Amino acid sequence: MAASLDLIVSEAEDGLRADVALAAWLAEPRARSQARLAAEEVAVDGEVISKSRRLRSGERVTVIQSPSPPAVPAPEPVEVRYEDEHLLVIVKPAGLVVHAGAGVREGPTLVAALRAMGLPLAPAAGESAKETAPAGPIADRPGIVHRLDRGTSGLLVVAKTEPARAGLVAAFAAHQVTRRYWALVDGVPDPPNATVDAPILRSTSDRTRFVVDPGGRRAISHYDVVEGRGRAAVLTVRLETGRTHQVRVHMAAVGHPVSGDTTYGASRTLTAELGLTRPALHAAHLGFAHPVTGDHIECDEPLPPDLTTALAKLRLEP
Repeated sequence: MAASLDLIVSEAEDGLRADVALAAWLAEPRARSQARLAAEEVAVDGEVISKSRRLRSGERVTVIQSPSPPAVPAPEPVEVRYEDEHLLVIVKPAGLVVHAGAGVREGPTLVAALRAMGLPLAPAAGESAKETAPAGPIADRPGIVHRLDRGTSGLLVVAKTEPARAGLVAAFAAHQVTRRYWALVDGVPDPPNATVDAPILRSTSDRTRFVVDPGGRRAISHYDVVEGRGRAAVLTVRLETGRTHQVRVHMAAVGHPVSGDTTYGASRTLTAELGLTRPALHAAHLGFAHPVTGDHIECDEPLPPDLTTALAKLRLEP
């Protein structure tokens, strides 16, 4: 049952905006106090007020306090493959989203897992006075300089300090980071080695999908068939650019969607036979010059069990 809290405005608080005073009283972010006011959970002398309402000394402010939501358990720790004072390279498991955003407001995230591990993270882009924030929410992106889709497993570099963050952002923009993915795709691509240079744009009919479109941003992927046996093939895919869903969109565009990726047309029959519950895509290699020391950092990550199991069912080698 919701409870109420009564507060009396002091002389020192006379003239304060309601949201400012409420945030101070309840020791919460002003955005949370503004949400309370928008939800009509705050009244002065029995009358609901807006966030911009100026309070007067002696007024009684009543706040309806909703029951606290159940505590969200801390995310499982992630494995670390390299760490120093400036950055770390971690292994993101499939199913874990990197950070909260427009499509993800609840549930565990990689950022939450890193915070729960007590790791320092560089400020998010735009939190520096010298940098303009990108479009979209940034508060839950500390340390993040690139991303992997929720369903993709593998290596990710995270910045712990501002010099590392700025240097890594510049390196990604200049295509100076080597990223190689392991992918299992439906069918066997022909030719076995090719470059896909096709611009990618968010779909106008389904905002969760992306499409190859002349009006999109340039995207370049290089693939090599490692082994193929009729129904599926193992590929190594190297990225020059890092568009959202890039490997998945490009392989679907050439007629060989990533196995298990039914969003982009993978065979549901083969997906079921292989026991896949996500796209068979894994960030297997990451190489870059350390943005602070200049040392060359290189990491390789073996396949997780679900992908080795899928391979065993196809009798293909990694």
